[in-house]
Amino acid sequence: MALQARAVLPSKWLAEAVKLQGKIRILDASWYLPKLRRNAKSEFKKRHIPGAAFFDIDQCCDKTSPLDHMLPSEKSFADYVGNLGIESDTHVVVYDASDFGAFSAPRVWWMFRVFGHSAVSMLNGGLRNWELEGRAVSDQYVRPTPTEYKASLNRSWIKTYEDILDNLDTKKFQVVDARPAGRFKGLDPEPRDNTEPGHIPGSVSVPFHSFLSQSGHFLPKEQLQALFARAGVDLSRPICVLCGSAVTACHVALAAHECGHQGVSVYDGGWSEWYTRAVPENVISEGRGKYL
Repeated sequence: MALQARAVLPSKWLAEAVKLQGKIRILDASWYLPKLRRNAKSEFKKRHIPGAAFFDIDQCCDKTSPLDHMLPSEKSFADYVGNLGIESDTHVVVYDASDFGAFSAPRVWWMFRVFGHSAVSMLNGGLRNWELEGRAVSDQYVRPTPTEYKASLNRSWIKTYEDILDNLDTKKFQVVDARPAGRFKGLDPEPRDNTEPGHIPGSVSVPFHSFLSQSGHFLPKEQLQALFARAGVDLSRPICVLCGSAVTACHVALAAHECGHQGVSVYDGGWSEWYTRAVPENVISEGRGKYL
């Protein structure tokens, strides 16, 4: 679609845009790891940005896959998004309520983009800062009027297990892992059962929280560029990102986009799939690793 949007928006802009009642749909994209024992949908019902709808990545997904929240089909995405009252020219603004300021919102930002919707932005600072600034929240929800929505999947932005395996030899793209450094090194436990920590051979560690300031705001472009440079990531070359299940991986995609890189791909199966399918020598770890 032709309509473009700034990838990261300040809360002041959103507050003013809501008053003007333009063609905007705000989405609460909150999602939490089970160990946090937070129910994102229940929290949404109690407090959210006025006018927001809830986007559930565990519902808008491929429910036939054994892996968590894998991308849905074009039709499934179109049906889900249409039921949120979104059309092709709607400006979608996503946020989440995480204590980080952003956790799962970049995943939904990327989902819209990979399905051809470039008029999508993330609220900088999330609900955390929206509330700290004294802006209104609500427990009221009006179900949107369903629309007809068409999605077009950009398959070049998705990598499979086979793509990553081939890349061990071809090295056509850089692989950036957004999990915390301890999990990447193999020293800290993974949050999912039956999965040991470690990393893909040749991958680079850039933890997702590195892209956020202490206040929970996304870093400015110059700092993002410096962060990539320190990690040895070449923004002029192809990049594929991953994490445990391709949620916080999308922080890397958003950061690279802010730096002018338009074609970051996501390994949707993430470490969860890699650890399950890879041979032991392809699980690099300073800890236990993988044993048959």
